[in-house]
Amino acid sequence: MDKERIISRIEDCGIVAVVRAESADGARRIVDACIEGGVAAIELTFTVPFAHRVIEELAKAYSPEDIILGAGTAMDPETARIAMLSGANYIVAPYFDEATVRMCNRYRVAVMPGITSVTEAVRAMEAGADILKVFPGEVLGTKMIKAVHGPIPQAKMMPTGGVSVDNAADWIKAGAVAVGAGGALTSGAKTGDYKKITETARLFRERIKEARK
Repeated sequence: MDKERIISRIEDCGIVAVVRAESADGARRIVDACIEGGVAAIELTFTVPFAHRVIEELAKAYSPEDIILGAGTAMDPETARIAMLSGANYIVAPYFDEATVRMCNRYRVAVMPGITSVTEAVRAMEAGADILKVFPGEVLGTKMIKAVHGPIPQAKMMPTGGVSVDNAADWIKAGAVAVGAGGALTSGAKTGDYKKITETARLFRERIKEARK
């Protein structure tokens, strides 16, 4: 799927589920719960052992129309390339690494590097970043997005870290094109309560829709 379409679908969804699971089966249960709740954008992190294998299984199990499958915590170009070959449609990194962004652009794969300053935001955009990951969100806060948008209104930003149902609307109103949510969305998996994940996903979507009106 063309990378512009991937970016558009993520923006339309408004939320990326950051998924950490020890197995493909565990990941699929979380993904199923997220999709049922209206969150189809999934970021499988490379903090998971053999993450590329989990991504491969997810890519085989779901239609591209059902899931927007990405890889997170891609710390270098090598990891990004492995993720691409495994089936990831977009790459997310905790910080800006020009070589990783260049790698993604070489293969026309959407990329979201982490940024913590205006300088990093500009450098990432110049390198070809599609969306800027404001990370860690709980440290930088919503004012970071407003500050960057002052001189750079064209910057597309997505906070991750500290994003919850209670503050998701604040991020959207501040100008974020989407939010990334990990434990605040998927914590139910720890106790096997996947219904809770679905319910939380729906709440996230409701808050985001309301904030966009």
